[in-house]
Amino acid sequence: MSSETSDTLDQAMVRSSGLDTLLRDLTDRAVQEVPGAAACSITVRRAGRLLTLAGSDGLPSGLDQRQYENGSGPCVDAAETGDEQYAPDLAAESRWLSYTRYALSTGVRCVLAVPLAVEGATGAAINFYAVRAGALDTSRSEARTFAARVGDTIDVGLRIERHRQSAADVRLALLSRSVIDQAAGILMARDRIDARTALDRLRRASQKRNIKLRDLCGQLVSQVSGPASDRRQ
Repeated sequence: MSSETSDTLDQAMVRSSGLDTLLRDLTDRAVQEVPGAAACSITVRRAGRLLTLAGSDGLPSGLDQRQYENGSGPCVDAAETGDEQYAPDLAAESRWLSYTRYALSTGVRCVLAVPLAVEGATGAAINFYAVRAGALDTSRSEARTFAARVGDTIDVGLRIERHRQSAADVRLALLSRSVIDQAAGILMARDRIDARTALDRLRRASQKRNIKLRDLCGQLVSQVSGPASDRRQ
């Protein structure tokens, strides 16, 4: 890959406002950089299932999803086995028969799926689609080189996203703990009970009303801290 392309990918990381934007930039760039490619998508396993994180302009709707539903297809096999999958002419392809028929109906004739090494993901691949048979025959090397570079970029993006999600989970946990403590304090002051008894009452009320403990406590805190006119009603 040229140094210009490398610089462009690094710039995409910097200017991206999020993982979705970054990956969309990369799939669009892949179509420009890999001769013969008409569309590109990125497959990653999350929570035990494969999904498409991003797709370029021109990617036929449902093209990847059909593979996930069938449990077979070039991008599924590349992600799960770690082996590159190439179908130069889907019209003559004997693998993935159900998927092949669907892909041909969308105008896709040639597919190349290159596995990605992504930390924290048990399977990932970048998928190149072409509308002419054999369109990717001479550009598989470029696709592999691009995939190697993109794998590093996706890895960084996913790690950043996981860090942000972890931070968000911590903030939510802290907020939940705070509102629960406030609600328990309200019951302790109002009913002259200890902390354990207050928490037991809140948990029983949560179960009886089939509402999350955090939400129940939030409602109680809001009622007590609302305007005086509201509390008198």
